[in-house]
Amino acid sequence: MSDQPLLSRLDLNLLVSLDALLTERSVTRAAERLHLSQPALSASLARLRTHFDDPILARRGNSYDLTPLAIRLTDHTTTALEAARRVFESQAAWNPELSTREFSIYGSDYSFVTVGRHVSRLARQQAPGVRFRFMLHSPAVVEDAASRLRSADAMLIPHGFLSDLPYADLWRDHWVGITSTHDTTIGEQATMADLSARPWVFTYQSREAFTSASRQIQQLGIEPRFEAVVESFLALAYFIEGTDRLGLVQASVAPALERSAGVRTFALPFDATPVLNAVWWHPVHDRDPEHQWMRGLFAQAAAELRDAH
Repeated sequence: MSDQPLLSRLDLNLLVSLDALLTERSVTRAAERLHLSQPALSASLARLRTHFDDPILARRGNSYDLTPLAIRLTDHTTTALEAARRVFESQAAWNPELSTREFSIYGSDYSFVTVGRHVSRLARQQAPGVRFRFMLHSPAVVEDAASRLRSADAMLIPHGFLSDLPYADLWRDHWVGITSTHDTTIGEQATMADLSARPWVFTYQSREAFTSASRQIQQLGIEPRFEAVVESFLALAYFIEGTDRLGLVQASVAPALERSAGVRTFALPFDATPVLNAVWWHPVHDRDPEHQWMRGLFAQAAAELRDAH
């Protein structure tokens, strides 16, 4: 109960001002972004400084730096703004054909060029005013998924990384190796000796972030010698083109990589665990009719993807 009087004195507009100030690190630029006068935003900054008992912006020469507290507030402010937006955009009756809602989806570039593009096309047909914002995740985002998904709508990621969150399975994929088109030493299928002898480019390589196939290679007794790590499946091919390096990609994106870069695929010398792709969300969205419609759209897109392969 003690928090209610404090909250009742706060103005939601201060949250908008705080977000702009944290992003722009300048009263002038933040005011321009919000189409406000500089004195009006300076007044908001003064109120925020009083509330937090912190400068928020600390002058350093001719510019400003965020204070340690302001840095900690950055993610919280974005999440709070998104949650507030969702509250006031909610409708008792929702018609997708008339909606202008924006859905925010975390994922990898692999998930965007597979199921994501189908979702975008279907949305244009069924709800032309609806927008999708596809945002690249990172190991930090995945690690903090339960919190991030309170404000974002969903995360596209295979099984094996998230737990204790609702999900819907979408489609299965499998792993293939890629090498330069100039490579004549590996045929249609590599050997374990090939995997051991050649340098690698990985998309993720840490304790928390990895691909299941690269982890299997290690479990089979090979410690791959990797020369680069690039957190992009689509960029991976360009780090292999014209070299003796190897890489791992999902079969559904391999044809696009072969068309765009000088690489070709080969079969792996072991039974790689299939990739079971899913869409994950926070339980707060379970009964949201708009979110339910979005999940149905992903189901339709996944069905199209399965039929295409």
